Amino acid sequence: MRVISGKYRSLVLAEFKGEEIRPTADRVKESLFNILSSRVAGAVVLDLFCGSGSLGIECLSRGANKVVFNDISKDSLAVLKKNLAKLKGENNYGVSAMDFKSFLGAAKEKFDLIFLDPPYRLEAGAEALALIAEKGLLSRGGAAVLERDKPFGGCIEGLKMYDERKYGITYLSFFCNDTGEL
Repeated sequence: MRVISGKYRSLVLAEFKGEEIRPTADRVKESLFNILSSRVAGAVVLDLFCGSGSLGIECLSRGANKVVFNDISKDSLAVLKKNLAKLKGENNYGVSAMDFKSFLGAAKEKFDLIFLDPPYRLEAGAEALALIAEKGLLSRGGAAVLERDKPFGGCIEGLKMYDERKYGITYLSFFCNDTGEL
């Protein structure tokens, strides 16, 4: 796993041992950031189920103003901290260790990009999207991206799915505010 582009390009990131954790594949990450390329520089980003922090670190590398990393797993946070330590002099990020409901319930700021990559077995993505919409946490023109192992098959009041892409077994579903402004 590596940083694809920007000031930390080619930086190798620490990964999880074992089969339990599934980081976003480099190929999927590269496609995702090709789609979002014009949105990252200057953005305020939330990497909600951050795992190793790969998506948020990619945003920092590409010029995001701020990234907030959140995960409840102590193992994930340990790997994240190893990866953040590799970003010498970087200080425009925050780390939170809360379950996603508590984090979203307490959040006060709006985010331009929100990444949701919960463990596939949890089905927490739709619930997190509903809380994001309810609290108005996605900025005007912002995008939320849900990664999962099947297509998104529902609707979220206050958000509109505007795109969905499949990469192997991975689906990326893209949401904006239901005003349709991107």
